[in-house]
Amino acid sequence: MTDTPPSQPNDPQGSGWGQQPGQGQPGYGQQQPGQPGPQQPGYGQQPGYGQQPGYGAPQPPQPLRPEDEKLWATLIHVGGILLSFVAPLVGYLVLKDRGPFVREHSRVALNFQITMVIAYVIGGATSFLGIGLVITFVAAILVIVFGILAALAANRGEYYKYPLSIEFIKA
Repeated sequence: MTDTPPSQPNDPQGSGWGQQPGQGQPGYGQQQPGQPGPQQPGYGQQPGYGQQPGYGAPQPPQPLRPEDEKLWATLIHVGGILLSFVAPLVGYLVLKDRGPFVREHSRVALNFQITMVIAYVIGGATSFLGIGLVITFVAAILVIVFGILAALAANRGEYYKYPLSIEFIKA
């Protein structure tokens, strides 16, 4: 018995898997005798295509469809409930140029979440007095209630302004 599997049935040269380089079909970087060299596309290009994205002038971001804007705005508000300021920050940085609706919702959500982070810090700093625990609890309730109200408004296609929010990022 041999250690190599049998050759492939449709292989005209009878090359098997266990052959050494130089036997049967040419390996990587080898050329068939009598055949011209392979035509390799330039770096970053595919054959038959023009200039690839990323070269030349940057392409402007494509605007989102209205239903996609509503979806992303809703997800940004729900993400604010679950992940604090991280979801609105990422949403604002990634989607602010994709449409006015999602830009405004991500901006107001980010402003509110930053305000609530400040409230959490103040609550944590004053927790030894006892009032800090109340501040932290109230801030957590406000995040949940106002986040749900904002997500529902975004899903209906309406703009929403968080109460008790400091405007860190202007329109």
